[in-house]
Amino acid sequence: MTEHPATYAQVFAVREYRYLFGAYLLSLLGDQLTAITVAYLVYTGTGSASLAAAAFASSYLAWLTGGPLLSGLADRLPRRRLMIGCDLARALLIPLAALPGLSAPTLVGLLFVVNLLRPPFVAARAALMPEVLDGDRYPVANGVDNISAQVVQVVGFAAGGSLVAVFSLRGALLVDAATFLVSALLIIVGVRPRPVPARPDGHGHTSGLGPAIGLRVIFTDHRLRAYVLVLWLASAFVYAAEGLMAPLAVQYGGGPGTVGLLLAAAPLGMGVGGVVFTRFCPPDVRPRLILPLAALSGAVLVVVWTFPPLWAVLGLLVLAGAGSAFAIPLNALFGRAVPAEYRGRAFGVAITGLAGLQGMAMLLAGLAADHWAATTVIGVSGLLGAVAVLAVVPLWPRRRSSRSGPTAHPSGHRDTTSQSDSSAAFDAPLEQPRTTSTAAEPSAGGSVRSTLG
Repeated sequence: MTEHPATYAQVFAVREYRYLFGAYLLSLLGDQLTAITVAYLVYTGTGSASLAAAAFASSYLAWLTGGPLLSGLADRLPRRRLMIGCDLARALLIPLAALPGLSAPTLVGLLFVVNLLRPPFVAARAALMPEVLDGDRYPVANGVDNISAQVVQVVGFAAGGSLVAVFSLRGALLVDAATFLVSALLIIVGVRPRPVPARPDGHGHTSGLGPAIGLRVIFTDHRLRAYVLVLWLASAFVYAAEGLMAPLAVQYGGGPGTVGLLLAAAPLGMGVGGVVFTRFCPPDVRPRLILPLAALSGAVLVVVWTFPPLWAVLGLLVLAGAGSAFAIPLNALFGRAVPAEYRGRAFGVAITGLAGLQGMAMLLAGLAADHWAATTVIGVSGLLGAVAVLAVVPLWPRRRSSRSGPTAHPSGHRDTTSQSDSSAAFDAPLEQPRTTSTAAEPSAGGSVRSTLG
């Protein structure tokens, strides 16, 4: 099966996607603004850096605790209705932080509850995307989402400070709430209702909300298992370097400006890589590049071990970011391979694992940087990432024979879609890959660097 390359114009020609895209940007921007504003509010009220950091990083904790459990709602409830409910709930909760007299722990707890609503929203949107976009429009849309998310991160930081300056801390929270209201309105107007995904036995929904089902769906399917392992391993080792940008800048004799340049390098590369992947790379070639680019994203960082000039480090970080764009076609493979009735829980498990491993990798890198130079830790981390990706090569799916029979379904039913399934178009043999910030602080307000969702 061969797909025709889709253009950005063809992606945005889909009315539902235009509204989902607008809602996605507003919801993501609202998450950024809320985290920044509440962190400022907590710090100015208490002077406690630890409480401010807890508020800023609460989205990581929300994903680790609520992600595996609440993502299952995307398979139990109509996904459009769930997204609207999450946005409206956040729009109602955020203004509560503007009430005078709230203690700092109350504000941190409130922000945590607000962040708990993000996993089901993201899971519902991710599960809905393959139903809205067909053919090559789906992976190209993932690339558009990824590029836009990089821009929103920068805009969110800048806009957060500007809103505080113009409207005061509590006024900025009301603006944050408005972003979720408009997001909900876009979904109401532009996304059509769909029923709860049916099980193969004809029942109206799947049972169970816990992570066990999502884990079983992923790790009993050889394709999904390989996709998730590549995503987790490559992302963890590569983005461990992001937690070392401050000590790296100091090692080169730089200050805050150097830290900003170093932090901006990888997102810049990922944005450029996303454009190249989705606009100039044929659909049938993208899957063949996943493993080489995943390995390359870590391998290029090995050169940092040699303590090259700063301009070279910036270039290497851009290349690592560009290699990380492998996650764009990988997301399309994953979304198409998961049965529709389990898609929400599978995405929830995948993103939760990604968040946990990225945070753990940054923490371990920060601890290692207390004993070795930042350049050494980054180089070793890149080497381990490349080796880890190569270790997954034997597990990577090959093209199945057209005579292959139905595969086992995670729920015990048999999947008879065989090669007519849209995911089969990507199960092509892959070439053997060529080897190629203040410590432990989450990037972008705790956002997860991933195109999943």
